[in-house]
Amino acid sequence: MYAVPDVDEVVAVARELGIHLSPEEAVLYRKHLMEQLSQLDAFVQARIDEPRPPMVSAGRKPGSRPSADEDPLNAWMWKCRIEGAADGLLKGKTVSFKDHIAIAGMPMSFGSFALDGFVPDFDATVVTRVLQAGGTIIGKNVMNGLSGGFGTGGGIGDYGRPLNPHNREHVTGGSSSGSGAAVSARQVDISFGGDQGGSIRIPAAFCGIIGHKPTFGLVSHFGIGFGSDQSIDYTGPMTRSVEDAAAALQATAGYDAYDPRSTRDVPARMDVLGRLTEGVAGLRVGVLQEGFDDAQDDVRDTVLAAVDVLAKAGAGVAKVSIPAHHAIKTAQGALSNEGALALFKSGFFGAFTRTYYPAPVIAAINKLWASQADVLAPRTKLSLIAGELSRRNYHGGVYAKAQNVRPTYIKAYDTALADVDVLVMPTCLMTAPRNHRPEGYIEAVEDNLNSASRGGNRNTLPFNFTGHPALALPVGKSSAGLPISMQLVGRFFDDPLLMRVAYAYQHASDWNKIIGVRA
Repeated sequence: MYAVPDVDEVVAVARELGIHLSPEEAVLYRKHLMEQLSQLDAFVQARIDEPRPPMVSAGRKPGSRPSADEDPLNAWMWKCRIEGAADGLLKGKTVSFKDHIAIAGMPMSFGSFALDGFVPDFDATVVTRVLQAGGTIIGKNVMNGLSGGFGTGGGIGDYGRPLNPHNREHVTGGSSSGSGAAVSARQVDISFGGDQGGSIRIPAAFCGIIGHKPTFGLVSHFGIGFGSDQSIDYTGPMTRSVEDAAAALQATAGYDAYDPRSTRDVPARMDVLGRLTEGVAGLRVGVLQEGFDDAQDDVRDTVLAAVDVLAKAGAGVAKVSIPAHHAIKTAQGALSNEGALALFKSGFFGAFTRTYYPAPVIAAINKLWASQADVLAPRTKLSLIAGELSRRNYHGGVYAKAQNVRPTYIKAYDTALADVDVLVMPTCLMTAPRNHRPEGYIEAVEDNLNSASRGGNRNTLPFNFTGHPALALPVGKSSAGLPISMQLVGRFFDDPLLMRVAYAYQHASDWNKIIGVRA
């Protein structure tokens, strides 16, 4: 039932919108508002058939939150067991999901106490497809609180910081932090993370595993929680082997009518496994020079050594320069800031598109914004404030320009990819930073605000903006035993080629040593 506004509330709401009503006008407006609210209430209460997403099972056992003894890395938000189909590409594989992906009957926290107790009643499309492919779902992973804090912050949220299996004194990266830790520690075969600026690839890099951000729209984002802007949002697999990443991608890729990001350009299905063993002989590898700027010496040298492995396997190698590589950060930031603000103010993600709207998720978001904005991470608060100032100063012009320049930046990479088949660069410019434990609240705020300026996402976020597929591939370790990762970037929908290159490297290298975790 709706709350009945009095005249003073009508005046106050109008004033917040920049509309100034006289007392006499307010009485008239209230009369018509009451009629509209009554009609809306009747509409909400009416029993009208609402087609539901498929594969929702009320008979699932809900599982439970593991104890600290059961979860020494703090990687798991929830443990369960949901068996998939009797056969399929993922039969025999265990699968988990970042805790912003809806699984019917399972709590969905977004990494925040603010959504404690929220349980969706539908499955995300990627969950449906995993089950249809025979995968066994064993739980959901800890994430950065409300996806805030970004990559080098190490997964700081209300439910704690996951620990890096390679060295527990160093961060996992985020915001798919628990997924990175769980896969690296062999607690699960495949985990699906979320990526708006590198949040799959950064924890993959820091935890020494594979992380794939697909071509924009290739893997459905339906049923996955809010980020900052739909145009830079992705989900994809995190695994220890290329074979598992390829199988997970093939099982989940393809057009989805529930996802407005899934255009008719997206193929109905994609053959990834069938091309996996074709090798790299005759392929052209472009070493992106700007991608090595400010890289740690051991990171640069290890990635270049990995390029040599591909060259010995028959690939041609050339240097490539794309000056725009560093310039994209500002446009990406504009979308993140004003996109987050629009979500905050409206409570919707994906508004104004003809698709299915998950009402329980939307209601949870609106309740959160209405009462608990103070629980947001400092970086997220900064993004909202920056978005509001941008909106006030430029009246939407910044967001519009950021969207409108996307074809220019896409062309810069496409031009390079016309001469080479794949671009390579470090996934991150550094190895996993050491965990920082601030002494007080203000120091903690400062540390979180500084997390975006550490360069961890410099090579990852451009491809959230352009939409090109990008894959983080572990290629060695530093002298301190911390993983080093190479990023592969390809043409639109050339995701199978990236898997093919990664597979060739995997089988030409001492793979078990590369991904191995010290006891």
